[in-house]
Amino acid sequence: MCAGDRERVEWMESAKADQTDGAGPEGQHARPGGVANRTVPGRAMNSFSPADEEKFRGVRRMKLTATGLLLFVAVVYVLAKWAGNSGAGAWTGYVAAAAEAGMVGALADWFAVTALFRHPLGIPIPHTAIIPTKKDQLGVSLGEFVGENFLSRDVVRQRLRAVGIGSRLGTWLADPEHADRVTAELATALRGALAVLRDSDVQAVVGEAINRRADAQEIAPGIGKMLEKVVADGGHRRVVDLICVRAHDWLVFHNDQVMDAVQGGAPGWTPRFVDKRVGERVYKELLRFVTEMRDMPAHPARGALDRFLTDFASDLQSDTDTRARVENLKREVLGRGEVQDLIASAWSSVRQMIVSAAEDERSELRLRVRASLLSLGARMATDAKLQAKVDGWVEGAAVYVVTTYRDEITSLITDTVAGWDAEHTSKKIEAHIGRDLQFIRINGTVVGSLAGLLIYGVSRALGA
Repeated sequence: MCAGDRERVEWMESAKADQTDGAGPEGQHARPGGVANRTVPGRAMNSFSPADEEKFRGVRRMKLTATGLLLFVAVVYVLAKWAGNSGAGAWTGYVAAAAEAGMVGALADWFAVTALFRHPLGIPIPHTAIIPTKKDQLGVSLGEFVGENFLSRDVVRQRLRAVGIGSRLGTWLADPEHADRVTAELATALRGALAVLRDSDVQAVVGEAINRRADAQEIAPGIGKMLEKVVADGGHRRVVDLICVRAHDWLVFHNDQVMDAVQGGAPGWTPRFVDKRVGERVYKELLRFVTEMRDMPAHPARGALDRFLTDFASDLQSDTDTRARVENLKREVLGRGEVQDLIASAWSSVRQMIVSAAEDERSELRLRVRASLLSLGARMATDAKLQAKVDGWVEGAAVYVVTTYRDEITSLITDTVAGWDAEHTSKKIEAHIGRDLQFIRINGTVVGSLAGLLIYGVSRALGA
């Protein structure tokens, strides 16, 4: 069995063992010799795919070709030396020199290529089997190389600036089809977020935020300013008109109740007819007062009400006692269970409204979002300042990520490489690049032969 066949058999047995070995505790797989190999995210480097097997067959064919070329120059050398000893002529020296140098070149390059993946002839020569023995160091060097040359601040900014994200994103968003797609995705994300949130948690947060906000800010001055402006603009007069109209109508339809209330409050010793006359008189005066107040915009009572509201608005802003009473009233109102239930139920209504709007393609929410995306895309596609601003945001975010988490990103490379099985990693790399490396052996044979021929020719010329 030739060396290539032995390598093929060994490789197939190793791959088969890697697939059939049982998994032990904590994801460990038994390896020959009883050494446990911890399963890591780099598991793909610990197994061979059909594509890897096909590549390895190509490597084997190239090995046979390079080895065949070595054997060919060796045979040529033997024949040239035999012909030279038989007196065939001076040309045999040139052929023998070329063949000899070709063998040296082929053997030297065979040693160099083999030393990358294993010890040549199984002899532990120093600085051989570089990939299996230096795998972890190569992983660290690869991580450092990526960190320094791909994850640097200047490189990230330069690459992103060359892409022109702002202009491309604007052109993409300006397409109605893309805007519809983004709107649909946002609606889905919004529904998902609302489905994940628990109503009780949100209600508690909303209630606590409202209560904290209300406790932190005094409301009396704000109410006073608002009331002062309303009175100055005459905005309260419609309310007064409405109250007067309602009071007049109520008195008209409930005259008996008013008179009964007046008569019921009269002393027991007064005659009933006197009580009745007094009740009728009180009712008529009350009805007359309300009617006049309703029909007369300049009624004195209206002016008195205006002055009262103006004074009250001033007290709300400047009077310490009034402001303290309003704060106490605010706390009492917010502390009532009915108010807390109202705050809690508000979230349920808002949530249902948002979900319904997100699900309806013709809802105002989705239509406005779509229109906003189209408008934003059109602006970004044509506005250079906006493009520069978006590019700056993206560059800043990317630079922050790569500079803050560069060590974590590069450690992903080094940790993954460290988790690869050394033997399988070497074989897998050889399967991918070994075919090209065999051309080094072929080129070494050819170049060595030419160099040997040249050296021999020069030496003969100088000797002559």
